[in-house]
Amino acid sequence: MSTILPSYLRDAWWTPDDASGATTVHDASTGEAVATVSARGVDLDAVLGHARTVGQASLGELTFHQRAMLLKQFALALGERKEELYELSRHSGSTVRDSLSDIDGGIGVLFTYSSKARRELPNAKVYLDGPVESLSKDGSFLGRHVYTRLPGAAVQINAFNFPTWGALEKFAPAFLAGMPSVIKPATPTAYVAEAWVRILVDTGLLPAGSLQLVSGSVPDLLDRLELGDIVGFTGSASTADRLRRHDNVQSGRVRFTSETDSINASVLGPDATAGTPEFDAYVKQLLVELTTKAGQKCTAIRRAIVPADAVTDVVGALKAKIDERVVIGDPHAESVTMGPVVSRAQRDEVLRQVEVLRDAGGELLLGSTEAPEVVRADGTVGHAEEGAFLSPMVIGFADAATPAAHEIEAFGPVATVLPYRTVAEAAELVTRGGGSLVTSVATHDDEVARELMTRIGAYNGRVLFLSRDNARTSTGHGSPVPHLVHGGPGRAGGGEELGGIRAVLHHMQRTALQGSPETLTALTGVWHAGAASAAGGRHPFRKALSELRIGDQVASASRAVTLDDIENFARFTGDTFYAHMDEASAAANPFFPGRVAHGYLLVSWAAGLFVDPEPGPVLANYGLENLRFVTPVSPGDEIRVVLTAKQITPRETDDYGEVRWDAVILNQNDELVASYDVLTLVAKTEGERVDTGAVREEVGAR
Repeated sequence: MSTILPSYLRDAWWTPDDASGATTVHDASTGEAVATVSARGVDLDAVLGHARTVGQASLGELTFHQRAMLLKQFALALGERKEELYELSRHSGSTVRDSLSDIDGGIGVLFTYSSKARRELPNAKVYLDGPVESLSKDGSFLGRHVYTRLPGAAVQINAFNFPTWGALEKFAPAFLAGMPSVIKPATPTAYVAEAWVRILVDTGLLPAGSLQLVSGSVPDLLDRLELGDIVGFTGSASTADRLRRHDNVQSGRVRFTSETDSINASVLGPDATAGTPEFDAYVKQLLVELTTKAGQKCTAIRRAIVPADAVTDVVGALKAKIDERVVIGDPHAESVTMGPVVSRAQRDEVLRQVEVLRDAGGELLLGSTEAPEVVRADGTVGHAEEGAFLSPMVIGFADAATPAAHEIEAFGPVATVLPYRTVAEAAELVTRGGGSLVTSVATHDDEVARELMTRIGAYNGRVLFLSRDNARTSTGHGSPVPHLVHGGPGRAGGGEELGGIRAVLHHMQRTALQGSPETLTALTGVWHAGAASAAGGRHPFRKALSELRIGDQVASASRAVTLDDIENFARFTGDTFYAHMDEASAAANPFFPGRVAHGYLLVSWAAGLFVDPEPGPVLANYGLENLRFVTPVSPGDEIRVVLTAKQITPRETDDYGEVRWDAVILNQNDELVASYDVLTLVAKTEGERVDTGAVREEVGAR
């Protein structure tokens, strides 16, 4: 039964008073009404104002790690109720496999960003980008790049094919960055978006104003945006071009990123002949991309570029797999492996584009434009006149350079097969697509892979190389992963999403700070050399995390370096490199005055000079970073170490945190010998019982 779909605005559910002009959404298999969608009367200024004020304030109180922990809770809540989302998705034509990529994929994005944020971002509100730049000889004037969150709203306009994953892959990095989201789902699947938003609202964990949902058309949305807002768009290239030309985008006031449909390619290498693992993997992948979501994927394979003498083999192998594995019908029937496209209008558009391809010289090698027989929800077989069903179709072009094959996208279960004769020709065919989200290559020949990557890399956001070595573990041509960039140049929209922490930084502003070490320490929460320090008194290793302060420092006594020390270390470790053992050869080296101490001997001694050996709050030393040896140390020299608490990062869910220490080794002339960061795990409070298993896991992960 059709219902009016609510929006979630200003932390409350809202339904328009006037539903005139609303759009009725129908079940893709049966044609029955599912929902009525309208945003008529929505106060967009109030919605955006709520995000910029209430949402900004609530998210601004949280650190990266605190936001990350909320993402994990959201993922758990969706996981507990995902069957509800599966059932709703069936109305859009999604099978169980389709829902895995959309619903489970979206949940996976939340988990991934929660985990990566806690490992790769500080438990703070500012992100440091790159090293300190010294701008004066005496170190009193420094520069540093930092990222801070944008002050506006992240407006996210999503496509119909992935109402869960497509929205959550935008929401997660925006939320981590501290930007409130205003989500605008595509009307044909807006009811799925409303359902997952409702699940998050039901948790009671959403910070006020951090998430709003506008269910329905809002044509003047971009008119109301301002400096500090950002738009993330997924959809057609034509719509993206229209939005990109908006004055607010053209002026630079509003950031705009887009991910659009593209004519993605998959290349079968000349070595991947029938019977090879690469050939089998290629055909299997082509089948998956042709039938998953009924081919309604922006990353689907649209052009199968294969050696001219392999076209018949590829088409024959693909037909065999379709006959064996593809069952078209209503996703409510368990036997169905491919559902309909999202609507009858979309079905008609796909068929129209197929005819354009055929008129341009394409030959229908597989499938039919006639309505297929399908499995109904009750298990019976027949024609479903009200459904939006299509057969998988493959169109062959004798002339692979035919423009239509590289320009026309039938956004459904349709692919073209294009023959090539040389690797260079295959690469040229890939580039004719004008920029793609992804191209995959099936080959076990590294020279083929190298030549193709050299020629096509600049035309793709992602390139997947498929071989016998990774065929079982590959996530596949059409599956973006949150760790890697999703987007592409040219026709693909020219934008970037995902890519790990890169996507978080897309929602922040990079600013170059200049100031004294003291000022930069205060602004960033990270100690900078030259800022105030507190040496002497209680050893910092005796302080729990709750007592330790940035700038707490220990300055050691000096230790003399002897030739016996160097030789003993060489014999003990087996490091008898000539610079440590052969005076004449060492002296001939332009970097050394003669025999010198091992760098790792000096680092080991430094630990002995600064460590406090008794049991206490310091639980483990789990690494060194940024180690540099600067000045060689000769027998007779002396060294000392200065260790300063540089950054303190409490863990939100653990009874310990991480302390990053600035370590410098100096010689008797106060020349810098070595510099590095020491990483330790420290209990939050003195005498607190610590989960040693968690500590071991943390150390092991490093």
